[in-house]
Amino acid sequence: MANVSYFSRLYRFMSRLHNKHIILAITGGIAAYKSAELVRLLIKAGAQVQVVMTSGATEFITPLTLQALSGNPVHQHLLNPQAEAGMGHIQLARWADVLLIAPASANVMARLAQGQADDLLTTLCLATHAPILMAPAMNQGMWHDLATQDNLKTLLARGFQVHGPADGEQACGDIGAGRMLEPNELVSAINEQFEQSLLSGKTVVITAGPTREAIDPVRYLSNHSSGKMGYALACSARDQGAKVILISGPTYLQPPEDVTFIAIESAQDMLEASLNVGAVADYFIAAAAVADYRPIMASEQKLKKRDADHGLTLELTQNPDILATMVQQHSHAIHVGFAAETEALIRHGQNKLERKGVQMIIANDVSNTHIGFNSDNNQVSLITASGVENLPLLSKQQLANQLILAISNIPKKA
Repeated sequence: MANVSYFSRLYRFMSRLHNKHIILAITGGIAAYKSAELVRLLIKAGAQVQVVMTSGATEFITPLTLQALSGNPVHQHLLNPQAEAGMGHIQLARWADVLLIAPASANVMARLAQGQADDLLTTLCLATHAPILMAPAMNQGMWHDLATQDNLKTLLARGFQVHGPADGEQACGDIGAGRMLEPNELVSAINEQFEQSLLSGKTVVITAGPTREAIDPVRYLSNHSSGKMGYALACSARDQGAKVILISGPTYLQPPEDVTFIAIESAQDMLEASLNVGAVADYFIAAAAVADYRPIMASEQKLKKRDADHGLTLELTQNPDILATMVQQHSHAIHVGFAAETEALIRHGQNKLERKGVQMIIANDVSNTHIGFNSDNNQVSLITASGVENLPLLSKQQLANQLILAISNIPKKA
């Protein structure tokens, strides 16, 4: 469960860090080993990362490791002819949206407080207009020393943002303040530099997962939906500033943080829950795989085999059309539906778009076992009145980010 929480926090920051330019400056200290994980998380969150290392940092972790993780050459020298011919220190300073120094040693804090510009890192800090974040890491005695505290006050007065240090056991055996914050905490700090705007002030209602239609107290009709796509959409909409209401059938997924979660069982339950919140919805995204039919009457007792020696016949009735009902009763909202098809994907999706009166249909081919139900990846086509856009194969979280962007750009109703 810890891993689920860890990655759910990470995904919250994905869309805000997408294509953001982050300089990670690493100084000499044992906490430099955490920088590899920090680069990995930033890249996973969609950021572009350039790494700057002091000479001391290279004693703790190799530039090759960080080059492999970031996908970019590591910057080490102020007067590097190759760097100056490409991205010199001034260009690098202009490139940055955020400059993070992690770990920040006592030595670097002292040199920055003095306004020195004797290496690439200190020069960048003087030249850049980007916010400068600092994650101190040092022995607890060094952190509490009056000189370090004076340097800290100077840097704070100049606009440096200092995150940490944390208390705890240190590599030297001391216990106290001086530990660098964990990589996910620093990703969170960088994330706070960027505003979320696409859906700020909007309410997004999303249905997800399967429904279960009872046959008896033990058995039910359902489908293979895992709910992953709907949950990913909920995370992405939340990250874009929306108030999210997630109405979910039974899944094995952890409800996303900071989302209003409503658990349901049947299609009728989902319809009632949707109608109850429909009045406040700016967007209604029907990502759930709702059972088309249910038994006319569920048995109050478990059906026995002896009662069905000659087979069992179930009389079914059609379930309500949740999406069409929401369009009729809450016409003010933007409505988006999904079409899980096994053939004629675009034609069936276009028919559904017109028949239900929605603004967008997201169609996917569930006959492909490598995408769709229970998979971590998906490939879809966006169908609107203006045409069809085919998206590439993506992870469901990456796809959710793309879908929320597309949905937020749907023209508002008059």
